[in-house]
Amino acid sequence: MRKIGAVYTSDECSFIVWSPFSKSIELYLSEDKKIPMKKDSEGYWKVSVKDIKPGMNYFYLINGSKRGDPASNFQPEGISGPSQIVDHSSFEWTDPEFSPVNLKDYIIYEFHTGTFTGEGTFRAAADRLEYLKEIGITAIEIMPVAQFPGERNWGYDGVFPFAPQNSYGGPDGLKTLVNDAHNKGFSVILDVVYNHLGPEGNYLYEFGPYFTDKYKSLWGNSVNFDQAYSDHVRNYFIYNAVYWLSEYHIDALRLDAVHAINDQSANPFLADLSAEVAQYSGISGKQHYLIAESDLNDVKVLRAPNDNGFGFDAQWSDDFHHSIHTLLTQESDGYYRDFGKTDDLADALKNNFVYAGRYSGFRKKKHGNSPSDYSYDRFVHFIQNHDQIGNRAFGERLSELVPFEGLKLGAAALILSPSLPMLFMGEEYGEDNPFLYFVSFLDENLNAAVRKGRSEEFSDFNWDDEIPDPHSEKTFTDSKLDWEKIKGNNHKSLLAFYKDIIRKRKTIPALTNYDKRDTNTGSYEELKIVTMERNRNSSRIFALLSFNEKKITTEFRFPSGVWKKIIDSSEKTWNGPGSTMPERLDDTVNEITIPEYHFSMYESDTG
Repeated sequence: MRKIGAVYTSDECSFIVWSPFSKSIELYLSEDKKIPMKKDSEGYWKVSVKDIKPGMNYFYLINGSKRGDPASNFQPEGISGPSQIVDHSSFEWTDPEFSPVNLKDYIIYEFHTGTFTGEGTFRAAADRLEYLKEIGITAIEIMPVAQFPGERNWGYDGVFPFAPQNSYGGPDGLKTLVNDAHNKGFSVILDVVYNHLGPEGNYLYEFGPYFTDKYKSLWGNSVNFDQAYSDHVRNYFIYNAVYWLSEYHIDALRLDAVHAINDQSANPFLADLSAEVAQYSGISGKQHYLIAESDLNDVKVLRAPNDNGFGFDAQWSDDFHHSIHTLLTQESDGYYRDFGKTDDLADALKNNFVYAGRYSGFRKKKHGNSPSDYSYDRFVHFIQNHDQIGNRAFGERLSELVPFEGLKLGAAALILSPSLPMLFMGEEYGEDNPFLYFVSFLDENLNAAVRKGRSEEFSDFNWDDEIPDPHSEKTFTDSKLDWEKIKGNNHKSLLAFYKDIIRKRKTIPALTNYDKRDTNTGSYEELKIVTMERNRNSSRIFALLSFNEKKITTEFRFPSGVWKKIIDSSEKTWNGPGSTMPERLDDTVNEITIPEYHFSMYESDTG
């Protein structure tokens, strides 16, 4: 990799920027100090300056305009301000003995820094780590932090990929959060965006061919990963990935929407990226992971590069979310029309992909391929995330869409799924504040375009209420967690339920087995019931999940053996209506009465 940006050492700072077609570039330190830079044969401009200190600001003068460094480490005054020199060696890390959590042990908690706490900063988020540890979380996932316009944004409009958002606390704030997380035993996942940059403050195109008009995306021209000069564009993003791992001690990266990365090259960018991350893991002596978001249901993401794959460690499984969401809410709009049966959830629990070559009515074609060769710890499951909540017009969480018993049922399906569970902030106590789509673009024309686009996106739904204005500060503040709600009756009970099932996931041997041969699921469509049996040597569990809105009585046969109940979502302990499920069952035909939206789990009684 070629180094880029401001590379500071104790006696000088080297400034390196790729701009192959520029006739001249100057380093702008002040009106009185502009230093010419020299270009090498590959189009990299460089100058080294002595007697320069961390904290000093600079621009590049390119085509007569002052621009921030494309690889800026910090933008203290935002997207239009100067870049700032950062001495990464000056931060006092206290995590050298930290051993990253093994991927198979990930229990992930996704949060948005700006709305996770009232303060909306990295340091405030660090104050919540002890709470997350008590729940049983093992890995935190931070939504994108690259500098974006203004102070309010989901993070997917970042335009300085190397610069932690100034309003969140900048470089030292992020390092403090990671350092504290490691000292409490968490691995840290950072969400990064390599498929596009935001629409405002994106000056990369002025420096070089970072984009290509060969492909179009939702955000305009695609990032240039396979056309002329793309080697250097790849260097920019691969260097960014390793930068987060090395300078910020990040343990894993989650790549946003890899299906939106257009690349027809023989050696795909994503495969190059995974190879470089693997190489860095060898250098650091610690395993770093890559997790992909992809809606293609394609195991090419997981296949090794020498087997024509990308070599990622895990990928998100939307099918699990869609399967359980439709059973809980009965929604059938958009892609939800492909789901809604208990067969789908049973399939998602057992196989991860429901659509593994099946015909999709929503897509009007066959979709996906088989993940059967890959163990459960290669897939991430969730019942809520920022997209599935925030891309609704009113940002409703499940707590606003399903009854309280349904929240416990969804939680059980997620946590006891054999794949890696991910919670979205506030889910664990049933937060009912929305998570809305919000931005704070500085260009009012862009804000108007976003408002118009959101209104048109949801025009077919005939909603009477006005869609919240993405640019309004109220939309942002309405999306913040209300931590006081934990004290409420149902909120407190749901939190206790999450803690208990997470503890069971960690301690019952059958629930720590990721071999697909030892998990079996069943579907009873007429009864709206899904079952799951998981085994590990003598440890066996049997879970029953009922999506009925009312109590039912039916005859049912458990698997062979004698079973004792170890958790029941309907119990008064969890503020439920009271259980009607037997404490013990065997494999004879039993008449059982199952409460509405019910989950219970039984363990094989070998005594």
